[in-house]
Amino acid sequence: MKVSLLATCLGDAFFPEAPVATANLLRRLGIEVDFPQAQTCCGQPHFNSGYHDHARDLARHTIRAFADSPLIVTPSGSCAAMIKVEFPELFHHDPIWHAKAQNFADRTWELSQFLVHHLKIEDVGARYEARATYHMACHLRGLKATDEPQRLLAHVRGLTMLPLERFDECCGFGGSFSVRYANISGAMVQDKAGFVEKTGADILIATDAGCLMNIAGCLRRREAKVRAVHLAEVLANV
Repeated sequence: MKVSLLATCLGDAFFPEAPVATANLLRRLGIEVDFPQAQTCCGQPHFNSGYHDHARDLARHTIRAFADSPLIVTPSGSCAAMIKVEFPELFHHDPIWHAKAQNFADRTWELSQFLVHHLKIEDVGARYEARATYHMACHLRGLKATDEPQRLLAHVRGLTMLPLERFDECCGFGGSFSVRYANISGAMVQDKAGFVEKTGADILIATDAGCLMNIAGCLRRREAKVRAVHLAEVLANV
């Protein structure tokens, strides 16, 4: 099996550990992984800010960049949701590009869903010695994801999972939301960081770099000892 890695902008700029861990994990599972060099932003910031023409330009570029990829895997629920939910809708007026967008969407997987539903694997042979808690990223709902990350984490040897109060509540990032509504975003992430600290966990696990960046920044400002870690980093560790 061969897959192409969609690293994402935040993965490239702020959390390179996540796409690297994704590639290492998939290769350990016997999958060939390539990295289309032409990939850039999927256009989600433009789409969320109402610049749909610019989002369409980037969507076309992304579709072309992965035209030869039989399967695409990304360690980001938000980028996967942009591709699978919004790309086809962006081209509802253009039958040719709508078909291309739908085909691309059908080939694209968020990492935890790829492992659980496509590969039918829940135990990836990982070991990670830590007390951990889990934050559910909002965009997983758009993918109709439920408990795939938890099912994978349940099989990680050495990992003690601690319940997080309101674990499925937004951390306040929301991409450009955190810029336009900084006060609301700041209050939301303070709530989230407080719940994380109450667990007594060593690490916070999430599936999206945006959530990790937002919560980790708040935890640092609060001088908390909790580290933010992407799901892929935990699963790739042996």
